[in-house]
Amino acid sequence: MSTHKGRGVHVLGAGVTKFGELWEDSFRTLIGQAGLAAVKDAGIAGDDIDCLYVGSMSAGRFIGQEHVGALVVDEAGLADNRIPATRIEAADASGAVALRQGYLAIRSGEADVVVVGGVEKMTDVMDQEQTNTLAAALDQEWEAFYGATFPGVHALMAQEHMRRHGTTREMLAAVAVKNHEAGARNKKAAYPFTITMDQVLRSPMVADPLRMLDCAANVDGAAAVVLCSDEIAASSSAKPVRILASAQASDRFALADRADITSFAATRAAADLAYRKAGVAPADVDVAEVHDAFTIAEIMALEDLGLYEKGAGGKAAQNGLTSLSGEMPVNTSGGLKARGHPPGATGLAQVAEIVAQLRGAAGERQVRDARIGLAHNVGGSGATAVVSIFGRE
Repeated sequence: MSTHKGRGVHVLGAGVTKFGELWEDSFRTLIGQAGLAAVKDAGIAGDDIDCLYVGSMSAGRFIGQEHVGALVVDEAGLADNRIPATRIEAADASGAVALRQGYLAIRSGEADVVVVGGVEKMTDVMDQEQTNTLAAALDQEWEAFYGATFPGVHALMAQEHMRRHGTTREMLAAVAVKNHEAGARNKKAAYPFTITMDQVLRSPMVADPLRMLDCAANVDGAAAVVLCSDEIAASSSAKPVRILASAQASDRFALADRADITSFAATRAAADLAYRKAGVAPADVDVAEVHDAFTIAEIMALEDLGLYEKGAGGKAAQNGLTSLSGEMPVNTSGGLKARGHPPGATGLAQVAEIVAQLRGAAGERQVRDARIGLAHNVGGSGATAVVSIFGRE
C-alpha cells in the first residue's frame, strides 16, 4: 500500500437521472442529463474541467456503441475544449472504478476538477440478450459456457450462507421490503413503491432460494459527480463532501475457485484498506449504500464491510437495524433493488445518495446527523469491489 498522502479530494456536485425503462431517452441524452445536473450542482463551467471519466459496462453489446469517452465529451458540448476522456469498464463496478480514477487524478496533482459519469441503456434489447450480456462478467469458459447466470451463482451463495449461518428466506425477503420502503421515498427510483414480506415470499422463483423480488432489475439510467481539489473546494459556494478514502480490490474470477462463497474477499480487502486510509472504523459509519444486486448480496456486504458480524447480516435486516430509522441505515436510496441497476451508473448513484445524506439534503430519506458515509460497489460475482468513504465538511 502506498503511503503517499497526496491532495484532498471532494465531491463538489452530483446529478442522477430517473432510473427505469426510459424509452424516450437515449444513452447519450441520459449521460448528458446527469452530467449537466452535476455541473450545475457544483457551480462550475465547462472551461473548469480538466478531464472526464465515464463508467459503462457494455454499451457495445447493449446499444452497439463503443468509444464512449469521446461521445460523452461531444454530447456535453465540450469537444472543442479537447478534454481527455476515458471510458472505464469493470462490470457492475464500472461507475465506482471511474470515480476512483478521477479521485486518483486529483490526488496526484494531474487535475483540479474532474467530471465522473456512469451510464447504461439496457432496455433496448430483449431480456435474453440482457442476461447474456451480464453473464459476460462471469467466467465465460468455466461458468457462462455451462449455463451459469448471475441469479444462479448468487443462489449458490445464498444456499451456503443459509446452511452455515442459519439465514432464512424471511431474512432475505426483509432486505427487499426494507429497500423498497426507502425507494418509495426516492422519486428517481425505478420502482418507488413498497412491497410486503408475503409478496416477496410468493413471487416467482428465479433460482432457489432467490425469487423475483429478491433480484434487482436491469434498467436505464445515468449518474455523475464533479470532483475537485482542496483549493477549489475552499473557494466554492457549493456544499463539498470530502472523500476520506477510496479503495479497490480483486478476487479469483470464478466462484468455484474461491475458498468461501459466503463472503467476498475483494470487499473485505477494499474495506480494510478504505477504513485504514480514512482513519475510521465500521462503527463510525452513519449511512451506507451497498451493492444489493440480490438480497443475499446485501447481507454478505453488511458482514464483509464489518458493519455486522459474520452470520448476523440477515438478522440485522429482519430486526430493522438497517432500515431508515435503524441503528445503521443501509441503502437509503432504495438500493439496486428499488432504485434499479444500470451497471455503469450504479456506483455513482450510490455516491450521489451519500453526498445528499451528508449534505442533509435527502428529504424524506434523511438520516439524522449523518457525518460519515460509505459506498460499496461490486463487479461481476465479486471479483471486483470498490469501497469509498465520505465525510461531511
